[in-house]
Amino acid sequence: MQYRGLGKTGVKVSALGFGAMRLPQININGNTRVDEEKSIEMIHRAFELGVNYIDTAPGYCNGESEVVVGKALKGWRDKIYLSTKNPIENASGDDWRKRLENSLKKLDTDYIDFYHMWGINWETYETKIDVKGGPLEAARKAKEEGLIRHISFSFHDKPENLIKLIDTGNFETVLCQYNLLDRSNEKAIAHAKRKGLGVIIMGPVGGGKLGEPSETIKKLLPKKTVSCAEIALRFVLANPNVDCALSGMSTIEMVEENVRVASNDTPLTKEELEMIRASMEENKRMEDLYCTGCNYCMPCPVGVNIPLNFQLMNYHRVYKITDYARGQYSQIGKVEWYKGKPAHECIECGVCETKCPQKLEIRKQLKETARVLSVK
Repeated sequence: MQYRGLGKTGVKVSALGFGAMRLPQININGNTRVDEEKSIEMIHRAFELGVNYIDTAPGYCNGESEVVVGKALKGWRDKIYLSTKNPIENASGDDWRKRLENSLKKLDTDYIDFYHMWGINWETYETKIDVKGGPLEAARKAKEEGLIRHISFSFHDKPENLIKLIDTGNFETVLCQYNLLDRSNEKAIAHAKRKGLGVIIMGPVGGGKLGEPSETIKKLLPKKTVSCAEIALRFVLANPNVDCALSGMSTIEMVEENVRVASNDTPLTKEELEMIRASMEENKRMEDLYCTGCNYCMPCPVGVNIPLNFQLMNYHRVYKITDYARGQYSQIGKVEWYKGKPAHECIECGVCETKCPQKLEIRKQLKETARVLSVK
């Protein structure tokens, strides 16, 4: 296993981190529950193979993830770096503290190594976090008490706002998305590194979907590469500004395969990286034939997030990873980072088409997007 320094924290983490969002599940009396035995066995296998960073959150696996991770840490706690999160529901430091104490109880631990302000954006930071008596003050107090060791944040906003959050100087590590299909945070990640923040990546394999046998993705593979998932993970780890890539793993086989990839300290060659980037740029040009993402069509009178819908449609149309696109489409309007409404909410008013510099038939394309990506 490769190990990398995590910013200025003084911590060395494994290049692969265990994301405890997709633990194996079983049906008990008609209810879906985490399979504790398989989950703990899988987590222990990761630890045995050198993974020393595990990430969970209060809401993962219907609220069971923290409990199972806590059980898996028995006998390993002093060897493993534990990460979890606190949702910013309001500007109350007292409420934030209660959620911290609840996580400590569920994890059955005295401290959390990396504690994240969960899925924040710049507006949340300004209005709810860095305020008198708010979560940031509560986090500093908890750190002084030894309940948390590092104040972190996870992020689902625009790259320019990621840079602003980094520049506050109030955080030690950042957790953000970066992968073959979404390199929008690349410059911000480099900025984080320059500022001394540790960089943890979520979604390096696109929630597992970049591992699907897409012919488009396969064309990127160097001859010696085993799978699409391997090139996706190796691409992320080839970025010198990345310290650790989280993978949500649900089988021992997945753990062992990802560890094999993360243990490969032979980096992608300059030629391989250039080949991948060139191919991705060509695919981006194909995407731009459908929509450049300029946002001139916005706002939609009824709230349809037109650029996001077209981005997901491009995952189907250009990259041929349709199941992934459908899964993401189903989350529009349901999660903080996919704001707005899906394509099937379009009322065909045509306002967007009067503003589009490419003169795209937006209504027609939204109808096609809804037809292809709506899960029946």
